[in-house]
Amino acid sequence: MVALSLIGSSFGLLHAAPASMPGGKTKDEGGFQTAAPYAILIEAESGTVLFEKGADTLVAPASLAKLMTAETVFNEIKEGNVKLDEEYVISEHAWRKGGAPSGGSTMFAPIHSRIKVSDLLHGAIIQSGNDACIALAEGIAGNEENFARMMNARARELGLTQSNFTNPTGLPDPAQRVTVRELAKLARHIIATYPEYYKWYGERDFTWNKIKQSNRNPLLAMNIGADGLKTGFTNESGYGLVGSAVQNNMRLIVVVNGLKTANERADEARKLLNFGFNGFESRLLFGEGQKIGDARVFGGEQRYVPLEAEGKKQVRILVPKNSSERIVARVVYQGPLRVPVEQGTQVGALKVWRGDNVALEVPLQAAESVAQGPIHLRAMDSVTEIFGGWFRAGLKKL
Repeated sequence: MVALSLIGSSFGLLHAAPASMPGGKTKDEGGFQTAAPYAILIEAESGTVLFEKGADTLVAPASLAKLMTAETVFNEIKEGNVKLDEEYVISEHAWRKGGAPSGGSTMFAPIHSRIKVSDLLHGAIIQSGNDACIALAEGIAGNEENFARMMNARARELGLTQSNFTNPTGLPDPAQRVTVRELAKLARHIIATYPEYYKWYGERDFTWNKIKQSNRNPLLAMNIGADGLKTGFTNESGYGLVGSAVQNNMRLIVVVNGLKTANERADEARKLLNFGFNGFESRLLFGEGQKIGDARVFGGEQRYVPLEAEGKKQVRILVPKNSSERIVARVVYQGPLRVPVEQGTQVGALKVWRGDNVALEVPLQAAESVAQGPIHLRAMDSVTEIFGGWFRAGLKKL
């Protein structure tokens, strides 16, 4: 059994989003321990966090940054700005910095050769080719700097608020930083949004110019249902990995970073996935279209509007098997809402805590529309809000 406590979204005259509950701790959960200083494990469908450790610490990404590079290219293709059969030139810069002379990961593209976008993506995804990434950046944006600006703009659109990208390769730069939580969020987005491209992450090898190279992801050979995504290493970042696997129709996403060896990286990622698959089960919190809470409305024909999950979806959470731990949920929104409120408009979120950590966050939408109310109700709301403002100001002074 899961004990669920749903805490309301307003107190007295405040009608504002409640303060956050304790969260973000990095203690190992359920007795599980990992050598990774930075790690997170999530269930892909719901986004439930099963384990986290140092998940919001900014770290060097190394080649894990190439997930953002690929997503930026995928989005440009989706928007019709880039075509898979377009050809981009391998410039001298791309060849020297990312090709055979660089000594780093490369698809060994010859200088001044012309290569299709589809092949460059394969080279970047499977072989982690720096030359492929630079060629894509130059072909789309003119140079790496312009492309990095595109990466950051795209990251903000996806809700990655902390990560910062300065180049498409992940090569060391003091300003290039990510969090493992945001890498997991990015991986979840890629898997859900681009299934036609995501399958490339599971390909075991890629041959270009008669040179065959194997996928660097060690999870693919472990027979655990893994089908992506990316590894990374620099002296600064240590060994990192973003991986995903499916067992019994459940997909998990794991991110680890800062490990000392490639073997340790593989072992810790596998242990985390096994921990998730073997130790958790799905529980229903709210059914499809079920009312989750209410939001206060200012100046409307009714005082409150019911809230439901975005898209009327079910709300599920993964919990440890045979657990009786208490689940606490809270509706969070900036209120009171101003009329008119349109049905389906996102107005807040449901945050669910399992123990001390936020395990799940679900966007909430208005379940119905609320039009402007008659003048006497608007007047009453104005008086209430004035006194509420005084009360809030008094609390701030305290």
